[in-house]
Amino acid sequence: MARFDKSRTKSAKPDARVAPSRPRRASMAPEIEDTMFFSRIRRHAKWMFVFLALVFGIGFVGFGVGAGGVGFGDVLRGSGGGSTASVKDALQATEERPKDARAWEELATAFQLDGDTQGAVDAQQQVTVLRPKDADALRTLAGYQLTLIGEKQTRAQIIQSNAALTAAGQNFPGLLVDGRPALDDPIGVAVNARAAERVQALLIEAQAAAVGAVDSYKRLAALQPGDPGVQLELAQAAQQTGDTQTAITAYETFLKLAPDDPSASDVKAQLKALRQG
Repeated sequence: MARFDKSRTKSAKPDARVAPSRPRRASMAPEIEDTMFFSRIRRHAKWMFVFLALVFGIGFVGFGVGAGGVGFGDVLRGSGGGSTASVKDALQATEERPKDARAWEELATAFQLDGDTQGAVDAQQQVTVLRPKDADALRTLAGYQLTLIGEKQTRAQIIQSNAALTAAGQNFPGLLVDGRPALDDPIGVAVNARAAERVQALLIEAQAAAVGAVDSYKRLAALQPGDPGVQLELAQAAQQTGDTQTAITAYETFLKLAPDDPSASDVKAQLKALRQG
């Protein structure tokens, strides 16, 4: 069994602690197309990130993100020292009991509460290794992986919005002459280049998390082959990663298991689009 890498650098804490989102059940009729992460990225125009920057900027000031002072969010959360101690204690527990799935589960929860979703994913994967037939453990893992995708998306949006403001002369169409920036702005060029690199890295990380979520749902579907909700969740995750065949098979299985579900019409539309694509 692979050892958990305790030396991994922690990811930046988000400004609020959010419990991992649980996948929605089939009966909730999700708006499937609207949830596609990578298609949303392609549809968004650059000027939208300017608005996002203003929104995020106000939030950062209020919650003290990126500064050494204490923000309003710190007041709401209290001192914040307890979660770090919990991670340390949980890590020690996994060292003392490396084959104890409960210890790894507690470590995953501690990481999640500490804002380290990647750490939560890594620890929860150990739970599923020790308890491979535990459906709840697989659902929790998939939930962490989906949360990680959302975090990567948000960070990519923030980076692009900041670049749009910092390198305005390079980004606004109204400041172009013959298709080129009207202002000679080498700083803006450098800002855009650096932002593009970081966004690309985040998209790659998001893709890896999505692939992991697909694998988790495949394992869950094998444990619960008669659950239409699992098939729908598998199909959506596979569609996000571009795994068309897996998505088609899962959507077809969902329709066989729940032909009268409120989501059936949306699923049929997705199937048609996937088959034609």
